[in-house]
Amino acid sequence: MFKSYMVTLKSTGISPYIWAVLSILPFYFIFQSSSKIEISMGILLTILFFITFRFAFISKGWSIYIWTSILIVISITTAIVFHYIYFAFYIAYLIGNIKDRLPFIILYIIHLIITSVAINFNFFLHADSYLMQLPFIIIIWISVILMPFTIRSRKKMDQLEEKLEDANKRISELVKLEERQRIARDLHDTLGQKLSLIGLKSDLARKLIYKDPEEAKNELKDVQQTARTALNEVRKMVSQMRGIRLRDEIIRVKQILKAAQIDLDSEPDLSLTNVSLLTENILSMCLKEAVTNIVKHSNATTCYIAIDQTWNEVIISIKDNGIGKVTQSDLAKGNGLAGMKERLEFVNGSLDIYSQDGTELIIKVPNDVKQTDWGGIGG
Repeated sequence: MFKSYMVTLKSTGISPYIWAVLSILPFYFIFQSSSKIEISMGILLTILFFITFRFAFISKGWSIYIWTSILIVISITTAIVFHYIYFAFYIAYLIGNIKDRLPFIILYIIHLIITSVAINFNFFLHADSYLMQLPFIIIIWISVILMPFTIRSRKKMDQLEEKLEDANKRISELVKLEERQRIARDLHDTLGQKLSLIGLKSDLARKLIYKDPEEAKNELKDVQQTARTALNEVRKMVSQMRGIRLRDEIIRVKQILKAAQIDLDSEPDLSLTNVSLLTENILSMCLKEAVTNIVKHSNATTCYIAIDQTWNEVIISIKDNGIGKVTQSDLAKGNGLAGMKERLEFVNGSLDIYSQDGTELIIKVPNDVKQTDWGGIGG
């Protein structure tokens, strides 16, 4: 029970207790009066204030002026008759929750002026009583000045956070849609072509089985080889869809470089923060593609990989000491570079190529504004 209480206190703070005290406190000042008429009037005004406050809080349009004006009148009356100024705290809170700018400004100015006048007026009439409350009156007066703007700013921030959350959800849906479209393209470009070829060769083998059995066997061997190739490509596509972490990809990269007898001249730092699985998956695929190009085309003996993260982006540098003929113009020519560039553009990343004493690829992607779970298709 105590643990539950501490959790509630942590989420709400002490504000419920402040409101409770401010709700009970009027009766202390009311019962200081010697006249039963004044006590009765004070109780009625307090009840009327809270009822009006409720209506004011749910009102819209021009009616907010009426309800707030009634609250201000009750607040000034209790301040003059019972020396109780703390209803101004409630009104300041109410004004801060007004959405429309014009009513907010008008009621804020009216309430600030009237409350300031009431405090000064009571200091002249009831100096002794107000001096005893001076620290609390100063707090209330500061609250009347600052609270409406604080609440209004907090509400705008909450609205912006909601919009940001909606935008991230929308981005997540677009990511899934784009991934589905990518898979559809890959299936069409790989399986579609291979299956069409298998169908044609199967028809040809069926026609040749009696005319030229040997040629029919060759065609069937081609069908078998094409089917195996298609199966390998499907497995590759599935492995790419699972979402590869950089930590896992670095292990594979080391194995690839070792098999190619290329030395890895560094140990990349993999302590990344604010990087979603989608972004990390794209970085992993680009890293693998870059290392594959080094192995196939560079004739390098050494490879250097560095992964750095600044406050706004992740930077991956892949450099080799090979022949160094790759340039920016090769981005549109193949070698997997065009695919890397397209993947990076999807997450607002960039790819730069420098050829001097080998080839260096600089990959940059911005840190994610908000961490988004990405679980692939249907996730």
